[in-house]
Amino acid sequence: MVPLLPKQSILIVDDTPENIDVLRNVLAADYRLRVATSGEKALKIIYSDEPPDLILLDIMMPGLSGLEICRRLKANPDRRRIPVIFVTAMSSIEDEELGLALGAVDYITKPISPPIVKARVRTHLALYDQTRELERMVRQRTQELLTTRQQIIRRLGRAAEFKDNETGNHVLRMSHYARLIGEAHGLGAEAAGIIFQTAPMHDIGKIGIPDAILLKPGKLDTGEWKVMHQHPVMGAEIIGKHDNELLETSRIIALSHHEKWDGSGYPHGLRGTDIPLEGRIVAIADVFDALVSVRPYKPAFPLDEALRLMELQTGSHFDPQLMQAFRQALPDILRIREIYADENGALTDLEFQIQEIYDQRNDS
Repeated sequence: MVPLLPKQSILIVDDTPENIDVLRNVLAADYRLRVATSGEKALKIIYSDEPPDLILLDIMMPGLSGLEICRRLKANPDRRRIPVIFVTAMSSIEDEELGLALGAVDYITKPISPPIVKARVRTHLALYDQTRELERMVRQRTQELLTTRQQIIRRLGRAAEFKDNETGNHVLRMSHYARLIGEAHGLGAEAAGIIFQTAPMHDIGKIGIPDAILLKPGKLDTGEWKVMHQHPVMGAEIIGKHDNELLETSRIIALSHHEKWDGSGYPHGLRGTDIPLEGRIVAIADVFDALVSVRPYKPAFPLDEALRLMELQTGSHFDPQLMQAFRQALPDILRIREIYADENGALTDLEFQIQEIYDQRNDS
């Protein structure tokens, strides 16, 4: 047997019990009804965990008028879509015009006609259901597009790392490090999350560096370094300028993550806060992971030695304030490093462990 869907909920707001009884007699058989005899009580129901699907609202009430309730409702992003129908004895064209201008979907005058009330309520509830379903579909599609874009960014980042003989786990680790540093610096979850999603593209420009230079086992000469120093510019050109926040942040990071706090970095020799914040954060995350990881040209540095080298570069290579955030986030950074160790392979099935780290940080 198919379970019955719950009845839709209607809030009736009127300071006169007789008027509430009239509407209740008309609608009780088809809907779940809630009533409020004052504006204050109505707002409590509207802002509760179970808001109504539609509101039948009187205008003339002591305290908060129906017009003020509607005005407050439409100013609240979480509740403004609830349809409001004014049910009132105020029948002038000016009154109706004002009510509709405040955001009401309809205007019914007293004494009411039961068939009209039923028809208007049924119509606007159907429209509200349709609107919510369309919004749900848009949110779902938007999330799908965002997820696809994020996956493309991550895969392109991994492609650059494979060309450079680095592991795909490097981009995973340093992306998590960058998010943790950003959060410790005071960025909100959304801003830090954007850095996390875009950091994998930091070295995409290495795709444009000849293998003879990129994969050279020995030290690079002056001319070769000059070519290597072009990979941030190449990366920015590969990504291009975009209005989309994810792609534009990717471009900024690719272009600026080799700039240094004292102006000695490349490609533009930016100094201090002229370097975009995202680039300064990724610089710390990228260098730390490079120091403590094995590379074809060096063994992994012990943690203490890597941290000592990072401290020596504070104020020259790295932003001193961001280094404070790095120290604060270090316990969680080391947990990420352990989970995504190169010898573990690409442990994308352990993302729940990563989420636990962020949940614990947010709870503390």
